[in-house]
Amino acid sequence: MKFRLTSLILASTWVINVNCIIVLYRNKPFAICLVLLSLFLSKRMSHRVSVYRTAHFNAAHRLHVPSWTDAENQAFFGLCNNAHYHGHNYDLEVKVEGQVDPVTGYLIDMKLIKQYIEEEVIEQFDHKNLNLDTEEFRDLNPTAENIVWVIWQKLRARVPQEMNLSVRLYETPRNFVEFNG
Repeated sequence: MKFRLTSLILASTWVINVNCIIVLYRNKPFAICLVLLSLFLSKRMSHRVSVYRTAHFNAAHRLHVPSWTDAENQAFFGLCNNAHYHGHNYDLEVKVEGQVDPVTGYLIDMKLIKQYIEEEVIEQFDHKNLNLDTEEFRDLNPTAENIVWVIWQKLRARVPQEMNLSVRLYETPRNFVEFNG
């Protein structure tokens, strides 16, 4: 008669494996057991974390709906509809969430997140007039809601799909938007 009892989890990071063989010794059952403790490094034991990277860029824009009259735009958007545009000092917060690689200890190399933000956001939008200087906002009103959505799309194309992505954009210290897909 033989049985095996495996994978009793101890303290969330250790596994005890017990292998027992039941033998008869002088007509009485006798168990011979081998007990192994080992650090359990499989995917089941990896943990989910969130990593964050912040960035800053400056950009000008005008909130305007072309199909509305000037009076309608002015009434709805107020100062943000200034025909000469206005600017913001945007603060960006990028959050990536997923499973930590048990070998490297990283979720993702933060240098990659920095590179993605630099290439997809800073180089594209910093010190630009979003309405005039960017393709993304030629026909899309550059509201904070639309800006964060565009940034999320650009970064989503670069961040591995098995990781969750969230982007938060501060237009002012008190006004911010977030998009998580």
